[in-house]
Amino acid sequence: MKNFLAFALVLLMGAVVSRPADAETWNFPSGYPDNNFHTQTLRWFAEKVSKRSNGELDFAIHSGASMFKMPELKRAVRTGQVPIAEFILSAYGNEDALYEADSVPFLAVGQEQAKKLYELQKPMLDERLGKEGLVMLYSVPWPANSLYTQTPVTTVADLKGMKMRGQTPIVARLVELSGAVPVNVQFVEVPQAFQTGVVTGMFTSGTTGVNTQAWDYTKYYYDTAGYSPKDAVVVNKQSWDALSPELQAIMREVAAEAEERGWAAARALEVDARTTLAENGIEVIDPSPELMAEFQKIGDQMIAEWVERAGEDGKKLVDQMRAQ
Repeated sequence: MKNFLAFALVLLMGAVVSRPADAETWNFPSGYPDNNFHTQTLRWFAEKVSKRSNGELDFAIHSGASMFKMPELKRAVRTGQVPIAEFILSAYGNEDALYEADSVPFLAVGQEQAKKLYELQKPMLDERLGKEGLVMLYSVPWPANSLYTQTPVTTVADLKGMKMRGQTPIVARLVELSGAVPVNVQFVEVPQAFQTGVVTGMFTSGTTGVNTQAWDYTKYYYDTAGYSPKDAVVVNKQSWDALSPELQAIMREVAAEAEERGWAAARALEVDARTTLAENGIEVIDPSPELMAEFQKIGDQMIAEWVERAGEDGKKLVDQMRAQ
């Protein structure tokens, strides 16, 4: 018994000694619950960085908007309230239109086009975030966004007057052009908003429907796959600059792996979500060519409006996407 206790003490002392004296823990807020794949990806990222740095940098994950509400996340990391955060880029389209390029309806349809758009958009994002004192580590999309409703939709006219979730400015504009009324509802409040009649429809991903058990509050899912908004994991530049070059390299390496992992997960979840929604009673519908044509017409108007706001970089992105 004495030998066992002595051995255990040696192991414990070794563990303490192996952790660097200047080790620190970063608060890491996100707006999504633990079962969401974005949260799972950032937890994977955090664990890998901690392991590869031998505990030099650890993270305290604050999921489910428990530390900051989603609209507050970018400002929180920019002002140094937290050193790192995850947020949806398109929520800040009112600050710079380039942030919402991935949410312009029908500019990039499906995951393959979404990846092409990201490759073209990334240098522009790095530049803009850099001017705000932010460093983007990686970005992962949601599965393509589609339409959920409590009543059948044959044409866009069926959406007239419907109260629909308008979680970002550009989604709110899509809702308006569809004849519906946008209502700003946080991710974690979606089920209650439907159940209390605050909203009766939304454009969002299949994954959101699964995570929030959409079968409890809505009936129809129209797989329009019109756009794939991205989340970004960003670091406050002062916090970043305070890291050693070795730790920065580890962060970059793990971030690249997390990004690849996240994109693969998004592709798989897009397929799985259709099956899960249908198995739980939601009517999963491939929209008619007529309905898609109406949405495409709205999308063309929104692309033109967005280019006006986004300027030369916006025009460049659209021209390059259409050329492909």
